Amino acid sequence: MHSVEQARDQILASVAPLASETVSLSVAIGRFVAEPVRSAVDLPPADNSAMDGYAVRSQDLACASAQSPVALRLIGTAPAGAIFDKSVEQGTCVRIFTGSVLPHGADAVVMQEDVKQDSRDTPQILFVDKSAPWEYCRLRGEDVKSGALISAAGDKLTAPRLSYLAAAGIASVRVARQPVVGLLATGNELREPGTPLPPGAIYESNRIGLAALAAQIGAIPKIYPLTPDDLAATKSALELAFAECDTVITTGGVSVGEADWVKAALTGIGGQLDLWKVAMRPGKPFAFGRWKEKLFFGLPGNPASALVTFTVLTRPALLRMQGAGDFLGPATFASLAEPLSNAGDRRDFMRVSVDSAGRASSAGSQSSHILSALANSAGLVDVPPKTTLPAGTQVSLIPWS
Repeated sequence: MHSVEQARDQILASVAPLASETVSLSVAIGRFVAEPVRSAVDLPPADNSAMDGYAVRSQDLACASAQSPVALRLIGTAPAGAIFDKSVEQGTCVRIFTGSVLPHGADAVVMQEDVKQDSRDTPQILFVDKSAPWEYCRLRGEDVKSGALISAAGDKLTAPRLSYLAAAGIASVRVARQPVVGLLATGNELREPGTPLPPGAIYESNRIGLAALAAQIGAIPKIYPLTPDDLAATKSALELAFAECDTVITTGGVSVGEADWVKAALTGIGGQLDLWKVAMRPGKPFAFGRWKEKLFFGLPGNPASALVTFTVLTRPALLRMQGAGDFLGPATFASLAEPLSNAGDRRDFMRVSVDSAGRASSAGSQSSHILSALANSAGLVDVPPKTTLPAGTQVSLIPWS
């Protein structure tokens, strides 16, 4: 039996990023950068004002105070998006707005709230305080220099990063292609939700949950019809899914029962099984293999087992296929509000809920068929074998999203 790390390392060693493609920033949210991106401009592209106010020469206000204000002659207005064509010379100032390019000769901006207009002579502006050089000025290139690296290969394109790229003059970016993930569920007892439920049958729920998890990380899920417990039917379903998808995920049929046909079906169509069974709970009967250059993941049929094994073992592979630099996601921490105990000899990925104060508690029964606890959980806590984590322990949380 493989440890979680052994299984994950073996899986990732079999995965390479898909071919890259160029997409517009407008549709790139959640994608992963395939090659370094460099700024096309300085940011800011010119010295400009950080406030609405007046552009001045700071030395003209060296003696300004409330008791002895300094009057400067207003010589014009510098609107945003245009260049003021005169220089700010001794004894003058220019009306300016946030984002306006700083006029030649000016080296500071005074907020409009800090000045007074001389009622005796409209073009005169009274300044009642000193101004430091470059106060309320944004300097050209102080954030980013033209040609600087602004996104590395593997970076996830979040909303702030997309805004950053757009500000740097980037309209499109190369990203790894999104993997199409085929989802199959096997079992004679399964029925589609919304149809009549005969005695002995259950509604199938794994495909919709797995499709949601796959979509959250940028994969494109493709749900296939239910597959009966039959070798020929399972082989046909796998062949169709592999022909149309980059990766195929099955649920059910990977254990040791007489009706568990998935492993035999995979090898029967020319695929290979690379590993089976992982020392984790839930999810021990997990299988991984390949068909030609495509990946196969055989997940257990119990709902908690299916979603947990996807999150711990399949999700990193799908992220790597998209060129992600971080396969495991950023660390999230919580404090246990109650003890979590694992009396077994396998690592237990326990479903927990987390309150607004960041305190984690068991979401309910940890049996792999219990859907209510699964639905109420925020993520997983990895509890080692033969271990009790006491209340107050800081734990790493593996979130569902």
